[in-house]
This record gives sequence, structure tokens and C-alpha cells, in this order.
Amino acid sequence: MEAKDCRQNGSGGVADNRRHRVREYSGDGCDDDEAWNAFADSFSRVQNVLDRNRELIQQANENHQSRIPDNMVKNVAIIQELNGNISKVASIYSDLSTNYTGKIRQQRQKGGNSNGRRN
Repeated sequence: MEAKDCRQNGSGGVADNRRHRVREYSGDGCDDDEAWNAFADSFSRVQNVLDRNRELIQQANENHQSRIPDNMVKNVAIIQELNGNISKVASIYSDLSTNYTGKIRQQRQKGGNSNGRRN
């Protein structure tokens, strides 16, 4: 499969690289930059939350191992933040699914997808 270079003339950062990889394996090319940007932004937001969770879990483990009462109390707040972050990730994925479904419906109403093929 030939990959199209879909990177925009921008910062060339991590989000741009993710956009390129997603498009490369999708087989769709660059037909809908708005949709791909929304996907990449959502995945970037999820990754940021997961990175934060990794830090929180590491801190909670350190607090637990220290067996210092104050540190154990801090773990309550850490666990609450982790729970909130899990909800954020679920919400981002839910929004992504809703947006994707809406995009597919739009394409079907137009009589095919962005490559001109009927679904």
C-alpha cells in the first residue's frame, strides 16, 4: 500500500506524526483533514490523560511503600483524580465514536464515502 504524506506544513510535532501514521494505515489517504485532525486531537488528549495517570500511579505506589500516614492520606486524592481521569478518557472515546458515526451517516446520505465508493 502506498502511503500518502498527509502531514500539514505545521510544527511537525507528535500529533502530526500520529495523524500521518493513522492515515498511512487507513487506506483512505487525506480526503477529510477535519476528521483526521479530530481523531488525532482526541487520541492526543487521551494519551496526555494516560501519561498523567501513569505519574499518579507511580506516586501512589511510592506513598504506599513509604507507609507514612500523611502519604497514605494523599493517596485518597490521587485515587480520586485517577477515577476522574478514567471518566475523561471514556468521555473522549464516546465523543469520538459519536463524531465518527455522524461522519459515516453524512457520507451515506451523500451516496458514498469520501473516495466515491458506496458503503
